[in-house]
Amino acid sequence: MDSRRITGLVLFLMASTALARPQASKPEWVARSDANAQVLLELLARFDPEDASALGVAGRDEQVMDLGPGVAERKRAAMAQAKTTLEQRLAAEKDPNVRQDLRILVDAVEEGIQDSTLHERYLLHWVDAPQVMFLGLRELLQEDVPPERRAHALPRLRRYVGLEPGSTPLTHLARARFEEGLSQPGRLGPVKPALEQAMREAPTYVKGIRELFAEYKLEGAEPALAALEKQVEEDARWRREVVLPRAREDVRLPPELYAFNLRQMGIDLPPEQLVRRAQVAFVELRAQMAALAPLVAKARRLPATDTMGVLRALKKEQLSREKLEGHYREVLGELEKSIKKHRVVELPSRPVVMRMASEAESAAHPAPYMHLPDFVGGSGRPGQFVLSLGSPKAGGQDGPSDDFSFGAAAWSLSAHEGRPGHELQFAAMMERGVSLARSLFAFNSVNVEGWALYAEAEMLPYEPLDGQFIALQFRLLRAARAMLDPMLNLGQISPEEALRILTEQVGLSVPMARQEIDRYTSRSPGQAGSYFYGYTRLLELRAETEIALGTKFDRQAFNTFLVNQGLLPPELLARAVREEFVPSVLAARAPAK
Repeated sequence: MDSRRITGLVLFLMASTALARPQASKPEWVARSDANAQVLLELLARFDPEDASALGVAGRDEQVMDLGPGVAERKRAAMAQAKTTLEQRLAAEKDPNVRQDLRILVDAVEEGIQDSTLHERYLLHWVDAPQVMFLGLRELLQEDVPPERRAHALPRLRRYVGLEPGSTPLTHLARARFEEGLSQPGRLGPVKPALEQAMREAPTYVKGIRELFAEYKLEGAEPALAALEKQVEEDARWRREVVLPRAREDVRLPPELYAFNLRQMGIDLPPEQLVRRAQVAFVELRAQMAALAPLVAKARRLPATDTMGVLRALKKEQLSREKLEGHYREVLGELEKSIKKHRVVELPSRPVVMRMASEAESAAHPAPYMHLPDFVGGSGRPGQFVLSLGSPKAGGQDGPSDDFSFGAAAWSLSAHEGRPGHELQFAAMMERGVSLARSLFAFNSVNVEGWALYAEAEMLPYEPLDGQFIALQFRLLRAARAMLDPMLNLGQISPEEALRILTEQVGLSVPMARQEIDRYTSRSPGQAGSYFYGYTRLLELRAETEIALGTKFDRQAFNTFLVNQGLLPPELLARAVREEFVPSVLAARAPAK
């Protein structure tokens, strides 16, 4: 998934401008629920307008994130006021669906306040300003963005560099927020390897911004681009002199903050228990790969028959950038045929949108990801499956990664990011009118990533043997994530040993393994376990439902019901299945009296 998804984004949330989400095709209660969601959308637009405009909120394209003095306190005060408003509406609301959505919104605000409080207590306010600027401008400078919106990229750039009246360069604001925390002893700086990676990538982001303005021929940008280059160079010196000496070698988060991160992602069990479950799955999956490896070797006439030997042989079949996109499109077509033939889940009417990532996008998102659709603005702009192959700089002397650019990898990645995974889930929510509370503010990684890994598993029987083998490798990676992320943050394993497991037992390239450890310790600690945990929760729910319905169980109906619930957390999703899906199936197929 896109790392700028909504967990911390929507938690710092946005009363509203003209949010023109069509209301005609939605149930009346959904329209009323969406009116309540505007309270939080206003907060998002006020403090993080780049994220708001990316979701389709009108009138925010020229604005930039608030990094002004006292921003954390101001956000918490605004969220507290929003919470009071929503609680008043909840007390007066009678409709059970709207009430549930209001509880989701209240929970999102409470989580946002706690997130801000804990981060201010334990961490220095570190912002990678060059990456923020690249991503904010990339949201506007894309082919499927109307030209009138693209024109707002220049005023946004001018605000980033302080050339608009009343604006201050974002790099200066980021420095000020970091330095004002230095007077508070005990607050932690960024993890050193992640900081060093950000320092290496800063020129890539500047180059990427220049390329975007050249590609879309926006005139008058040169003064702002020149100011950007100068400010990023100054920022690099400041990072070396001020931030790098305060970067931490110890990757562990404070226990209270890490436990909160897990809950925020939707993981509702202790990290030690998650580790034990994942370790069992890891050993089982290794055995499954070992059993399948000789069959793949025979089918593909490979010289090696052991797991790592087969994997290395498959990875040698690297596809050029020119051929890669076509191969993935072909695989997506085959997956859609299998979804229809085997009645896996109802397909959305719109086609999949997929594109290759630029070099700068690959630096910001080192693995293939799903770019969120326009949920709010009513433009119908779909989500995008973005093929990112990792940054060439990420591996240093180890070279670029080879984990996604060989033929057999396309099956699981297409099922996960495309159909029936992320893309289908988001496209279905847009087409079927899921409320904003359930499509945005209930956003939890356990639901989203759990569904995508479940989607991989649903498609595995219909894939060629080499695709099945890599599907198991990717599932092995998810089990590794669920054990290594907590173990690193609990101090139970060293980064060096985690790197060895990822390269020698999972079979990742060294650059990809380093990016994984960066993810567990810096980019998003606690998130990586959500794939495995979400997948197991869905399997538990699937087994329970099959037993309850017996011969009346219909896989397509069950999977479509799951998708239609939006992004409910595990307990609410299970309740919907037990209280709505199961009774409706039993009632519909009960014998007439």
